[in-house]
Formats: sequence, C-alpha cells, structure tokens
Amino acid sequence: MFSKLATHVAPRALRASPRLFSSGGGGGGGGIIFGAVGVAVGAGFVYTNPDMVGLTSADEITKTEDKFATYWPRNVMMLFGPPGSGKGTQGPKIEGMLGIPQLSTGDMLRAAVKNQTEIGKKAQGIMKSGGLVGDDIVVGIIKDRIAEPDCRFGFILDGFPRTLPQAKALDKMLAEEGAAVCKVIELSVPDSILEERICGRWIHKASGASYHVKYAPPKSMKVGADGKPDPATMLDDATGESLMQRPDDTASALVNRLKEYHRMTKPILKHYQPHGVVGSVDANQEMTKVWADMQSNLKSGK
Repeated sequence: MFSKLATHVAPRALRASPRLFSSGGGGGGGGIIFGAVGVAVGAGFVYTNPDMVGLTSADEITKTEDKFATYWPRNVMMLFGPPGSGKGTQGPKIEGMLGIPQLSTGDMLRAAVKNQTEIGKKAQGIMKSGGLVGDDIVVGIIKDRIAEPDCRFGFILDGFPRTLPQAKALDKMLAEEGAAVCKVIELSVPDSILEERICGRWIHKASGASYHVKYAPPKSMKVGADGKPDPATMLDDATGESLMQRPDDTASALVNRLKEYHRMTKPILKHYQPHGVVGSVDANQEMTKVWADMQSNLKSGK
C-alpha cells in the first residue's frame, strides 16, 4: 500500500525537507526507514506497515515530528540574490514547500523591539541613540527567533548574513545549538537585466505585496501619454490602497547597491563552498524554469 508523499499518511516532518528523502543508495533511488513508526520512504513513496495500527493518528504524527525535531539536523538555508533577482517570489515558494519559515532580519528586529525582549530592548536603545545594531545583537535576535516552535525543523535566512564576519558569528551560534547551514542558494541575474526589474517595481507598504509595471502590474494601472504608469492609478489589488516605490529603486542607486552586493556576497559564498552546500539558480529565465531549477538545487547533493 503505497501513497504519494503529499498525502495524509506522511507526517509533516517527513515533508519538511527534501534532505530527509535522500539517504541510502543503490538502484532503488535511496530511502529512509522508520522501523519504530512503521514508515518506509523511498523513490518518492511512503509505505505504511499494515500491522502498525493508528499510524495516521494525530498522536503518531506528533511523535514522529518530535523525533525529527530532536534527532534530525535542522534544515538551515540561506537565500542570496541581488536586488530584483526574485528572492521575494522564490522565498515564499520554498517556505510553502518545505514547511519552514523565511526569516527576515528586519522583521525579526522589529518584532524583538515591539515585544520588548531582553535583546530587543538593547537594540532599541542603540537605535534611539543613533547607533548601528551590532552583529552580536542581530545574531542574538536570530537565536531567540529560531527557538520558536515553527523553526524546529529549520528556517530560511533572507538578508543575513551580509558580511563574512556575520557568517562566522552565525556559524558559531548555530554550532552551539547543534546545527549548521545546510544549503546556500544564490539567484543569479546579469546586472544589465536588473535595472528594468528594479525601476519598474512598486510595493504595498502595509502588506509587502510587490508589483511590477511590466511583469505583474496592479489591475488598476493606467498608462499616461508618456508611456509611463500614472502614479494615481497604482493601487493594491487587495485593499485599493496606494502603492509606492522605494527611494533606492532607481537606476543611479542600483549601481551602488549592486557593487555593494557583489563585494559583500562573494566572500560569504566562498566561505560556504568547501562544505558543499552552495548552489546557484539562473533567475534570468521564465518563472516556471526558475522554480524548477530551485527545486533541483534544494535536493540533497545538488
């Protein structure tokens, strides 16, 4: 009695990471067997032992998930890409497929300050005095955040680390937690392509929803006589509220942003390459192909 992985017999823990389905070798394509639970995973199918009564019950699923959370390494991922490369599109897709949250350092910092956590108070004091929040504070905020239940199987870091010292500080913190970075993916787009992507981008500030005058225009958009969209007609599809463009989403600002991105990111990728966890996705192709390449990269050993 076989059933696809996505069906109800597969505990969410088993669906949390493609890395969980790649152990073993031989002609059968590899697999994982959980004798105590009565589940065998291999070649994209789950086999349930008919003698294991109640396997699909909530209690059995919870027990299995708890075993993964306790004994299996967390799926710690990093997503890199220059401005306009599509991280905002691909990140949520990965999040939905693996069942692990995408963590933005900006969001985590704001939440820590809002919730007045111990480290959030320290960050607030620094920001109020006009200072820059140090790496130790940011790593501390990440440490607090990944202790929450939704991160027990793993998480995706977006926007961190930005420098090699930050990467090393993160590695040290993860090692203390018994974890390590297991996948680093860079979305690659030629700099010459990014200007059109960036300068045509509009966002809804409250929700973070992103639009593009060419690739994903809001339903309300109207083009003026000059061939440019009328700002008054740039409205969020869901709320009807006005959209905005980021101050740094300009051609002149993009040049400096790209220089900074390449200067800071290359050392980080080089830092993780010896571990065999770095992959690259060509993000300058059709969206369906980008996602197909992303899925291929997410598989263990790719």
